[in-house]
Amino acid sequence: MLLAACSPVKMGSAAVVGNQRITSATLDSDVSTLQQAVAQDGGNQVPSGQQPQAVLTWLVRFAIRDKVARQNGITVNQSQIDSALAEVSEELESDAEQNGSAFNGLTATLADNGLPPNLVNALGQWEAQEYAFIEQRNGGKLPTSQTAVDNAVAQVTKADCQAANSLNIQINPQYGQLNYDSSSDLYAVSAPTSLLSLPGGAKAATPSPSFPSC
Repeated sequence: MLLAACSPVKMGSAAVVGNQRITSATLDSDVSTLQQAVAQDGGNQVPSGQQPQAVLTWLVRFAIRDKVARQNGITVNQSQIDSALAEVSEELESDAEQNGSAFNGLTATLADNGLPPNLVNALGQWEAQEYAFIEQRNGGKLPTSQTAVDNAVAQVTKADCQAANSLNIQINPQYGQLNYDSSSDLYAVSAPTSLLSLPGGAKAATPSPSFPSC
């Protein structure tokens, strides 16, 4: 409660992204949906203590990509979303085969990795918006050469970065803090390490957020 009182994030909010308020109630509901899904599947790869950060990470990412879409006049329809989800499913199934593991379907696999079933369509929109952004800058089609693909990825990364900066994203400290994962070129909410105790009763220091320049 002390952390919440000292935070610029309003009480009852898990995060504020631009003028969008992600309420704690919404996050709690999404986490509960995730927990129910992984309990049925039994293949959860995200520890229960990290599930709020995993879900909040996706909610923030979706808001960032929505900002990119608005800035560039991009809208996607359900057909594009379904197509994007089909590609995600194919990729995940291929990965499972290469790893010698079973593929239990798109929804279950995403839940195992921290995305609740009720947000699967939002993930499809997030992917479809990226495809549309790339096509917009590549003559109406997706790039085929490796050089063009690398350039497209760099453009998406820069657009996400600029959108994130303009949104003045604030995370309620009780859920952690926003960082930039350079290995995936995506933003992620990390656990509130300042709440973890070190041997001897000391508190772990919270690392400073890390963000790219864009």
